[in-house]
Amino acid sequence: MSTSPRQLSTAEGFLCGGLAACMAVTISNPAEVAKTRLQLQGELVKGGGVKVYNNAFDAMIKTWKNEGIRGMQRGLGVAYAYQIPLNGSRLSFYEPFRRTINRVFGWSSTDQIPITSLVAGAASGAVGAIIGNPLFLVKARMQAYSPALPIGTQRHYKNSFHALATIWRTEGIRGYFRGMDAAILRTAMGSSVQLPTYNWTKNQLVGNAILPGDSVWTFLASSSVSGVCVCLVMQPADTALTRMYNQPTTKLPDGRVVGALYKSPIDCLWRTVKTEGVLGWYKGSLAHFLRITPHTIITLTMNDVIRNLYKDLAWGRSYV
Repeated sequence: MSTSPRQLSTAEGFLCGGLAACMAVTISNPAEVAKTRLQLQGELVKGGGVKVYNNAFDAMIKTWKNEGIRGMQRGLGVAYAYQIPLNGSRLSFYEPFRRTINRVFGWSSTDQIPITSLVAGAASGAVGAIIGNPLFLVKARMQAYSPALPIGTQRHYKNSFHALATIWRTEGIRGYFRGMDAAILRTAMGSSVQLPTYNWTKNQLVGNAILPGDSVWTFLASSSVSGVCVCLVMQPADTALTRMYNQPTTKLPDGRVVGALYKSPIDCLWRTVKTEGVLGWYKGSLAHFLRITPHTIITLTMNDVIRNLYKDLAWGRSYV
């Protein structure tokens, strides 16, 4: 019998990761609605303009009072659909990418090398961002919509199918890929640290006999560290993505539909800092933290739990 652990296939890892992320987004979606609206508040206005929402908690309270649970969970349906390609890709492609990169440079595929871990995390995140971009676009626009306290450009989509049909009709196929460069930047930055910091923390806890390797407490502690790191690294790119997705569009003489405010994520960040200062990049950062930290904890914890349950069911308890 082989002494090396059996590995899940990429397809099995994709499905386990997608399921774990869907569980997480149910909890994290209200904070993401608040984050989206805070990031759009005072867009390109000196001094931040009039504040509709004072902070993350104020945004969630006002959303609950004015829109109820439907407002708190705006965009949840398409968020479920988006989590499968995004986190399925991030969690399933990370290890194959990391092992392949290690082998290319002549290192053992089992070695945890910081640079290859970062590259593999960024690459797997970029794949997920590309595949899931149309769904993320719809989700951001649906979360930005408020019939009571509108912020930024408002688009009233009845549901995700109506949104996709409207985008096709008004913006063409290019509309589905609006902001994809910002999505790749955001997701690659977040993914570059998510799994490497999770695995590093878990290895430290297990290697120093602080916690056992199969304990849920190990998964929780490791994913908590990972969530904080992701939030710190990803915030500016996340703000740029939200604004690029939600910006109004204009039709050029040649028929192309383009964003009316920003040409690229770098242009968005530059125009934001010129008008609103560096703090403009960090609008909604508390809401982002309240969203990304539990989302990361639940996703990574449940990914390990689901993978272990799947191995027990599919291979029996002795899967080495």
